[in-house]
Amino acid sequence: MMLLQEMQFTSIQSLPLLCISLFSIFILYSIAKRKSLSKSTGKLIPSPPKLPIIGNLHQLTSVYHQSLYSLSLKYGPLMLFHFGEVPWLIVSSSDMACAVMRTYDLTFASRPSAIVADILRYGDVAFEPYGEDWRQLKKIFTIHLMSTKKLISYKAIREEEVGNLIVNISNYVSSSNNVPIELSKVLFSFMIDVTCKAVSGKFIMEEQRYDMLREVVEENFRLISRFSIGDMFPSFSWLEGFVGLSRRAIRNRKKWDLLLEEVIQAHVQSEEKNKGDDNFVDILLSLKNDPSINPALTMDQMKGLIADAFAAGIDTTYVTVDWAMSELIKNPKIMNKLQEEVRGTVKHGDMVTSEDLNQMGYLKAVIKETLRLHPPIPLLLPRESMAECEIDGFTIPKGTKVIINAWAIGREAKSWEAPEEFMPERFTGSQVDYKGNDFQLIPFGAGRRICPGILFATATAELSLANMIHHFDWELPSGIEREEFDMSESPGFSVHRKDELQLVVKKARAHII
Repeated sequence: MMLLQEMQFTSIQSLPLLCISLFSIFILYSIAKRKSLSKSTGKLIPSPPKLPIIGNLHQLTSVYHQSLYSLSLKYGPLMLFHFGEVPWLIVSSSDMACAVMRTYDLTFASRPSAIVADILRYGDVAFEPYGEDWRQLKKIFTIHLMSTKKLISYKAIREEEVGNLIVNISNYVSSSNNVPIELSKVLFSFMIDVTCKAVSGKFIMEEQRYDMLREVVEENFRLISRFSIGDMFPSFSWLEGFVGLSRRAIRNRKKWDLLLEEVIQAHVQSEEKNKGDDNFVDILLSLKNDPSINPALTMDQMKGLIADAFAAGIDTTYVTVDWAMSELIKNPKIMNKLQEEVRGTVKHGDMVTSEDLNQMGYLKAVIKETLRLHPPIPLLLPRESMAECEIDGFTIPKGTKVIINAWAIGREAKSWEAPEEFMPERFTGSQVDYKGNDFQLIPFGAGRRICPGILFATATAELSLANMIHHFDWELPSGIEREEFDMSESPGFSVHRKDELQLVVKKARAHII
């Protein structure tokens, strides 16, 4: 017994020495690694001081893009930031974004491996590494699913669902007695309806499938928003199976499998499947045996394309309209100006149609300004360099992981006057657009990896916002002043409001439906 106590005491005594030894090893390792990087690259990329093991994680708040923006103001538009043991290149200016997404677009066209993303993806446009498989999937998505021609064919779906949205809000007005409507929830449900119709017709909205879709989409975004232990600390990747996100990701992948297989099989068995390619799933099924698609689409690739359409189509568009309404309610002069344009274009009681949108320049400016201040995905999907290159005098090694901070670029002082203010007028007469040619406004990215769903997302956002402004007057709930209206952001892969948007809605006096 005495011997055991002596051993325990000795062990306790040696613990501080062990900690000091481990700390010294990590310090020496960090210095050696930094010297090695210096030899291979010459000019060191600016980097905030980091700690052993955790790197720069202590300098992050829960809203990553804001923290990285603040640090970039001190350390520059190209900054090396260590998420745990792993260095990432953070890009925070339009010039540096242009270098990555235009000058060296091909070099940075791949995606880095990530534990959660690798579990969730099937072979898709969003997370697939660069290569022949990705090029074929991007071509299918762009030409057959998201082309201008297909956008026109989805017009009836958009207008029908926007009509349902207006009826739902009208019914609420009739029974609410000025009780605020939970607009964020209403908009999210609306976007699920629009996307479901475009992707798979009415099938997905039957029984429990609608609720399952909502659940798996929301869980996808929660999972992708967080770094996994194995991604940040490769030395401790063995812990991933115990405390990491991989088990949650596997569970969600199984739910996706179940849902997507039901969707695809229902279309295969449907008697209606040969009566026209009206939705994504029917189109993909028609392409499965198309000899021009070589190699043929696999079942996993079909699932990946469908999952891409669901995940990207629902959340990002909803977020844009939610933030647009938030900015309009906080800026009544801008709200009034937009109402004058919309109501001056369309007769009272009539629905705003897709054709009417072409006459609404200020509406388009409001959407652009919303995307500038509130890009739906503020940190664009990560990239990885496939070869060494040089940017602004810095040598970027092959295999460098890159994050482009679109939120920071939208606030760049050299590009924008009064960048923190919501000023749609800045786009009046301006040719600056969000389609990937103007790097001061890149909410959808640019280059080979630009989001192929731009047209679908913006057309839906414009049509829904125009009709909501046309048919209703909007106010803050009683007791909340505009100066006190909270515009804080929540943490996440796509950035929602911290608090869900609740507004008092009334039928427009001169525009009774």
